[in-house]
Amino acid sequence: VVKAASPIQGLLERIDKGASRKFVIEQVKSPTDFFELDQKGDKVVIRGNNYVSIATGVNWYLKYYAGIQLSWNGMTAQLPAVLPAVPQKERHETDLKYRYDFNYCTYSYTMAFWDWDRWEKEIDWMALHGINLPLAVVGADVVWYNVLTKLGYTKDEINEFIAGPAFQGWWLMNNLEGWGGPNPDSWYKQRETLQKQILKRMREYGIRPVLPGYSGMVPHNAKERLGLNVSDPGLWRPAFLQPTDPRFNEIADLYYKEMSRLYGKADFYSMDPFHEGGNVAGVDLNAAGQAIWGAMKKANPKAVWVAQAWQANPRQKMIENLPAGDLIVLDLFAESRPQWGDPESTWYRKEGFGKHDWLYCMLLNYGGNVGLHGKMKHVIDEFYKAKTSSFGKTMKGVGMTMEGSENNPVMFELLCELPWRPARFDKDEWLKNYTVARYGKADKAVQDAWLLLSNTIYNCPAKNTQQGTHESVFCGRPDYDVYQVSSWSEMEPYYKPEDIIRAAGIMLSAADRFKGNNNFEYDLIDIVRQAVAEKGRLVYPIMIDAYKAGEKELFAASSQRFLDLILLQDKLLAARPEFKVGTWIEKARNLGTTPEEKDLYEWNARVQVTTWGNRVAADEGGLRDYAHKEWNGLLRDFYYNRWKVWIDRQKAQLNGAPVKAIDFYAIEEPWTKQTNPYSSQAEGDVIEVAKEVYAKITE
Repeated sequence: VVKAASPIQGLLERIDKGASRKFVIEQVKSPTDFFELDQKGDKVVIRGNNYVSIATGVNWYLKYYAGIQLSWNGMTAQLPAVLPAVPQKERHETDLKYRYDFNYCTYSYTMAFWDWDRWEKEIDWMALHGINLPLAVVGADVVWYNVLTKLGYTKDEINEFIAGPAFQGWWLMNNLEGWGGPNPDSWYKQRETLQKQILKRMREYGIRPVLPGYSGMVPHNAKERLGLNVSDPGLWRPAFLQPTDPRFNEIADLYYKEMSRLYGKADFYSMDPFHEGGNVAGVDLNAAGQAIWGAMKKANPKAVWVAQAWQANPRQKMIENLPAGDLIVLDLFAESRPQWGDPESTWYRKEGFGKHDWLYCMLLNYGGNVGLHGKMKHVIDEFYKAKTSSFGKTMKGVGMTMEGSENNPVMFELLCELPWRPARFDKDEWLKNYTVARYGKADKAVQDAWLLLSNTIYNCPAKNTQQGTHESVFCGRPDYDVYQVSSWSEMEPYYKPEDIIRAAGIMLSAADRFKGNNNFEYDLIDIVRQAVAEKGRLVYPIMIDAYKAGEKELFAASSQRFLDLILLQDKLLAARPEFKVGTWIEKARNLGTTPEEKDLYEWNARVQVTTWGNRVAADEGGLRDYAHKEWNGLLRDFYYNRWKVWIDRQKAQLNGAPVKAIDFYAIEEPWTKQTNPYSSQAEGDVIEVAKEVYAKITE
């Protein structure tokens, strides 16, 4: 038995100084991933086959023996002087060797402005949750910068191609170029340093990063500039270099050499040609697959291609002739639109992914939108259904593929436990144990509140394909029939708003018993926030009906109530930094080294969560409000203002005054260009504010 030293020791010391002395860590060889919890004298033994398995064991012990749940916004804890004993050895193992994390979008919607301090917490969280295969795209822009320099592009031309900090996710998926830039030189230096820190820590843990590989992306003007044979990119998009072009291999080689020089070789590369509307006209898909795979194999003969199953991708013709074992497909939205072979799916693939390995992934969140959401029981059932189906033999793990994280911790905890639980289990029983782990003690009111939530808002129906949470009506562009906020959300009513308001009340009844408990106070604000949003959803149609009926007084009263609810929501969310636009903007500004850089990064941060693009993209492209956030500061200064302008117009109309159509983009854009400060500090006592706001929405 070898004593496992550094990464686990470092992890335990970051959780609580001195904690590493309370555990005995043992690493044991094993063909399958496993962890064991055991006891030696007054010390707890955590045994496993590698550092990630051991870290997963540490987390399991903390949750289910010590009542400590480490979450992304609370990665430290005070462990008792003597740890609760493990009465009998407990063992968990899994034959699912890959546990994946992240979506390209996560790098923009959530992680665009993270520094090393935040990343260090995330990598610890990943190890604790068994993640061993994360997408790692920070600093890919540095690779591109150097490659294009070698191809003769000037600095200005390169910066017209590389996207700004808040938009790199889509640039790397070949969806757009240049938007949000040009980036300053200091940005590239920061990114390179940060990615090296990220990869160093991942590799210490034995976590295997998935680096972005080369799939044929070139700047839209590559035909003119380099004489390349490219497919027509269409508006905003980079071009796709035909795999049959004699220079494909040369450019791919340049790319991989530069990637390896900066960040080392990877055993996994992520490539998604033709993602979301990419043009395949005139492309020999088999040749494309062979060229992309061949270039990767040349860079590292052991490498495996990781591809996202989204809409028609990966195209059957592109992957059918690749060798088994050289491709892992992420079934990106498996909880709602599985492609692994489930005949009930709207994105049914009869043969699944054929001979290729695949991972059962949960997308859960779109646009980083704020809101409670999930298919709790369904995710459990579908996972075991897939595992025991005829497609189960190529299922090699699970993945979290959210567009935005830092939300709905209950769903991520659930997904990460699936590989370590051998058989289907009862949602209610699991949830009861979850609340004890999350809040440190059992409480009937808390369990009742969560049970109610799990059977309503966290019980989105199997057939429902909506893009994440039920969006808050406060964040929608005003109109007479606002239901969904984002253009593509596909929302359908599946729960009663009244049930959520009731659940918030039950949760609130337990609040005094959990004062100062970080996980409880975060969840309390989140659940009461959802209740306020539901109240807005109930008041909105009254306002619209009053207007249509010409009832001036009723319209005046209901529209005032609606506006007051937005301000109440703003006040509630000020109580936690996670729900403040100031937190997002501050992170962005902190990365700038000059006032101009700080302003550029702030503009990126503001545009992304509001108009997303320019006028054409926002209005005609439907991108506005895609990444809307129910956040303090944004509610008061952006959404409230937008609704007030519209409501005043309706009042004028009811009084017979002539009115013009509202140009919403003209109202929205000025906010994106401002640099007025927003605080990131919590304001007010969480429990008192929650009680006050709840009383006002239920009076």
